[in-house]
Amino acid sequence: MTSQTPARIVETTKPEPAPAPLSIPNGTLEATKWFALILMTLDHINKYVLATSIPALYSIGRIAMPLFVFVLAYNLARPGGLAQGRHWRTAKRLAFYGALACLPFIGLGKIVGGWWPLNILFTLALAAVIIGLIEKGGQWHTTFALIVFLVGGALVEYWWFALFLAVTSWYYCKRPDTTRLISLAVSILALWLTNQNPWGLFALPLILYLPHLTLDLPRYPRLFYLFYPAHLAAIYLFVNTSR
Repeated sequence: MTSQTPARIVETTKPEPAPAPLSIPNGTLEATKWFALILMTLDHINKYVLATSIPALYSIGRIAMPLFVFVLAYNLARPGGLAQGRHWRTAKRLAFYGALACLPFIGLGKIVGGWWPLNILFTLALAAVIIGLIEKGGQWHTTFALIVFLVGGALVEYWWFALFLAVTSWYYCKRPDTTRLISLAVSILALWLTNQNPWGLFALPLILYLPHLTLDLPRYPRLFYLFYPAHLAAIYLFVNTSR
């Protein structure tokens, strides 16, 4: 009589699939830019025309930059962007319009060192370059991205905090898991160090709600680029002709 050993049942567990990239309707993204533009404009009117006499406008203005950065990061995270040269094309466009904005930006005289820091369009341009280098991958590109981050962050508005926010936003858009969401939240929280208030945090629930909001708004690709130097020039003319 022979004894039979029961066959072992080997259970194999399939790894959970990675989360799909974040998906936000184009019309919703465009509405987000409009909303951020309105907040930014109110903040600048308060800063340059009203001498920051309305604290509420300063507070809500802190929501604008995280939204702009997130929209940029989302667009750079779209599939095929690197092969299409989207990162470098966006960076060059931002730098061009940032240069146009330098005259009114510096002329309004509310910056620390005469010309420093460079305006927010240069911040976004640097963010596009850094994200492009990270996406290319490899030791040299990653090292160069770190150098651009460290050196460039000292020269632009919102410094390294905005660049860190752009990178964490991009990672989150590529794969929106819990770890990357925490990194995104930490980067927004870090803006407290530059804003001296927590209002930037209100951008986070707005960002999290965007995939669930469907709005139908036509896209105006050059709106933000043109609007930024134009509205600063208009404020500069108003301030200097009303004295």
